[in-house]
Amino acid sequence: MSDGKADDTGGDGNNSEPVHTCKIIIVGAGMAGLSAANHLLKNNIDDFVILEGRNRVGGRIIAINIDGRRMELGANWIHGILGNPIYELASAHGLVDIIQENKPHSVVATLPDGRRVPFSILQEIYDAYFWFFRRCEEYFLCKYLPPDGIESVGAHLKLEISIYLDQFPEHERHIRNLIFNYLLNRETCISGCNTMDEIDLMEIGSYTELPGGNVVLPGGYSSILGPLTKNIPDEKLLKGHPVKSIRWRVGLDSCSTTDSGLGEDLTGKPTQNAEVHLPECKSGTTSLSTSPSRKIRPKVEVICKNGKKYLADHVICTIPLGVLKESGKTLFDPPLPDYKMDSINRLCFGVVDKIYLEYERPFLNPDLSEVLCLWDPIDPKTPVSERWFKKIYSFSKVTDTLLLAWISGEEAKYMETLPFDVVSEKCTEILRQFLNDPFIPKPKRCINTTWWSQPYTRGSYTAIGVGASQVDITNIAHPLYMQPTCSKPAVVFAGEHCHPSFYSTVHGAYLSGREGAQILCVPDSPPEVVLDVEGTADLSSWLQGIALS
Repeated sequence: MSDGKADDTGGDGNNSEPVHTCKIIIVGAGMAGLSAANHLLKNNIDDFVILEGRNRVGGRIIAINIDGRRMELGANWIHGILGNPIYELASAHGLVDIIQENKPHSVVATLPDGRRVPFSILQEIYDAYFWFFRRCEEYFLCKYLPPDGIESVGAHLKLEISIYLDQFPEHERHIRNLIFNYLLNRETCISGCNTMDEIDLMEIGSYTELPGGNVVLPGGYSSILGPLTKNIPDEKLLKGHPVKSIRWRVGLDSCSTTDSGLGEDLTGKPTQNAEVHLPECKSGTTSLSTSPSRKIRPKVEVICKNGKKYLADHVICTIPLGVLKESGKTLFDPPLPDYKMDSINRLCFGVVDKIYLEYERPFLNPDLSEVLCLWDPIDPKTPVSERWFKKIYSFSKVTDTLLLAWISGEEAKYMETLPFDVVSEKCTEILRQFLNDPFIPKPKRCINTTWWSQPYTRGSYTAIGVGASQVDITNIAHPLYMQPTCSKPAVVFAGEHCHPSFYSTVHGAYLSGREGAQILCVPDSPPEVVLDVEGTADLSSWLQGIALS
């Protein structure tokens, strides 16, 4: 397949370049897209191309190097060891320390006036919250009903917290409530939401946590991209090619179905009445007879914003959920089925950002790992410009001169609009306030992520919102077929938002990409099975020798 130089801007363009053709187009070079490409290569399928909107690969896996210091802006940990394909991949390529060094994690929890909370109270609330959250997860596993009117994880946790705090005198409740509020703020960054009131109580247990804890790669998470890209030829990985349109029924616009039988609709979903008068697909494509002497072999057409066009038999679409929410209705032609768009809209795609603060010299106690900020609960009626910083729940030490803070939801979106120096100044104020030290230095550099503002992500990762379920993830992952008679789909969907148990994770994206590619690796015709029974001339004589008694 011939191709031109990537358009670095990814902007619209008008050119008369020829249409490029291949067997499979992969949209997106994030984890799901790279996983799909590697699986195709392992199955001896190399007639594919990857179209990536950015001028880099990795999607939500990215690191930057500044003055020799590496900062991971995206994925941070491998979540779990046993059964985790990312850990297995990293281990196979020597990216994991065989002996994990368990450094003591020493924290200090402080109030806005600088007073420190006794560790015994902190541990008490941690333990209580752990069991409160586990009870939320049990609703999915045990299928029993929650109290009336309780639909979200946030509502259930607040009910448990209220009951728990009732046992304490008034003067002891406040400090414990602040610790619970800190834990709820932290949970929004783990789950990927604005508040835990957005997360469906009956579905929170659907996420499967792999055993082994969180693993940090010595070379940073982005080092995992090396093994995934080394076998993909450069000419098959086209950066700066944002996709504008996916036309998945080119040449079939005039086709129609008649409601007179049982079958499947074009989305692959069963229908009650759908007898389709269309010829059978062969070799993964459809042959549509327009006359006795002429046949058209429809393709999927992908049009990029730079004007380039690509035709293929199949497309593996790894576009993130945030982008599907924003442009799913217009990106596909014909539009995505209603059931798929409804599921896209029901799921949450939260915004979680990082704030890095780099200093000239260390200023925290060498033994201290994290400073917890125990804010009063946020009043959502307060303008976000006056409360955004109260979503910053802690500052953790990456190195002696590098701190990391997390922020989520609407407050994170607002933070993305602020200049770095404004964010830096506010973080300095917070540290001085909570540590009761007016001499804490200003950082020499502040860097924060902007996942909401990024046009090719529009958020961070998936969560199951109130009213949504695993079924919605399955609906989004369901392939699209050109015709009901096609043996293989025209469009396959992959990404972390397409895995019902590992949504929000890199290993979920990896597995969904591999599964999507496997659908297209299956032979069009099953191999012939020959039964060879020694000492028999034919099947009938062999059957006669079977004793039915």
